[in-house]
Amino acid sequence: MTQRIYFIGYMGSGKSTVGKRLALKLKYSFVDMDRLIEEEAGVTVRKIFEEKGEDEFRRLEHKAVLKTTKMNNVVVSTGGGAPCFFDNMNIINRNGISIYLKMTSEDLLKRLKGSKFERPLIRDLSNDELADYIKEKLREREPYYLKSKYIIDGKDPDISKITKLVTKEEK
Repeated sequence: MTQRIYFIGYMGSGKSTVGKRLALKLKYSFVDMDRLIEEEAGVTVRKIFEEKGEDEFRRLEHKAVLKTTKMNNVVVSTGGGAPCFFDNMNIINRNGISIYLKMTSEDLLKRLKGSKFERPLIRDLSNDELADYIKEKLREREPYYLKSKYIIDGKDPDISKITKLVTKEEK
């Protein structure tokens, strides 16, 4: 049986880190959706945001979601906003196993303070503005994230536990 596992969650929640570890453990391919978009577009996510805006990025992101549904035995790290646009969350749930790495806004702030520059949506925010931004976006996005099949604590996710969850799905 082929499988697609999607990690969902806010930026900084560990989707890529946990996704890579799970892919390694399952001997699956790993796809970072932002990297997939960059490969398809031939430019960085930051450049897409700067030159074409968020709407164009979300359109490309939707195409990337659709592309991942054709892949087999893959772990996908979605962008933080991916589940919230178009019909992406329903597409993800119809075509794979979704896992939400849930974190508090306080824990996300601690993680994101040091990596603002490479994240176009938060690059120019002060730490206070970042704290408000995270709270607001999390409030908007969580209803989508909560549609995930599994909800895991993102602060210290247990790869063994996640592996057991997804391997029982194969039976």
